[in-house]
Amino acid sequence: MKRTLIYLLCVLAAVTAFAAGPRHGGKVRVVATLTDLADFTREVGGDHVEVFSLATGIEDTHGVPMKPSFVPQMNRAELLVHAGFGMEHEFLPALVEASKNPRIQYSRPGDVDCSPGVTPIGVPKSTDHSQGDVHPYGNPHYMLDPVLAKTALGHIYDALVATAPEYEADFKRNRDDYLGKLNAKIAEWKVKAAPLKGVKFISYHEEWEYFADRFGMKVFGTIELKPGIDPTARHIEQLVGSMRAEHVPIVVREPQFPEKVPKLIAEQTGATLVKLPIMPGGVPHTETYIKMIDYNIDTLVAAVAKHP
Repeated sequence: MKRTLIYLLCVLAAVTAFAAGPRHGGKVRVVATLTDLADFTREVGGDHVEVFSLATGIEDTHGVPMKPSFVPQMNRAELLVHAGFGMEHEFLPALVEASKNPRIQYSRPGDVDCSPGVTPIGVPKSTDHSQGDVHPYGNPHYMLDPVLAKTALGHIYDALVATAPEYEADFKRNRDDYLGKLNAKIAEWKVKAAPLKGVKFISYHEEWEYFADRFGMKVFGTIELKPGIDPTARHIEQLVGSMRAEHVPIVVREPQFPEKVPKLIAEQTGATLVKLPIMPGGVPHTETYIKMIDYNIDTLVAAVAKHP
């Protein structure tokens, strides 16, 4: 099925290959893989960008479903903004292959990898896939740490300036204004998140390690047996037992995963189940990056308050 879809995408790409001539003024056309990157691009680019996000916010960041409508967008794009560290490994390589747009091929000027400058955590000693859906470059979910997310913002700014230097003054002003807001929120979040320090939690997937490091939480385990591998009954039984013994108060469920197993674990351990988005739009009223982090911290603090 995936091979057939790639073929169809390639056919569509050939039909639309000439839709993207060089830009002569006007807006910079950007495709962002994820909604947080799209939000940052709109903040920096302002009125000078036209941004299309492949994700809507509710998907797995590793496996956004590919749609034929993506190809014309990519063929018109001057910049392709992605998280890097292999985050989008299940869908982006096929889309790049299907695209006939030379500007956004890997290592070309329009290929905007937002990860350089971030020190990855969890780099595996082996890439043996018997250990699950291994990320050979390390855990790619650094955007959930708002301090590290500023690195992505910087790469987006640099790419926009290189693409449309005539708008550099506007891009710089927009970037500085947004960084001011983000830095103020980071200071606010550190104070607000004080009750989270030392709190243990589990999540469905390994997505919260950077967030936990930033705000002093402790990742106790994951519901997945291994990355990308569904839990077994034995794994759930062992997880419930260890959570009871350690009084783990929080179960995090990401929107892309079903509720049944996280809810069962929460019921059997007395923990509080929370649904937290991993990118903007994952739950209602989180359509921007700042609103998403606000929501996640407020939700976790409220959950911890239930376990004095």
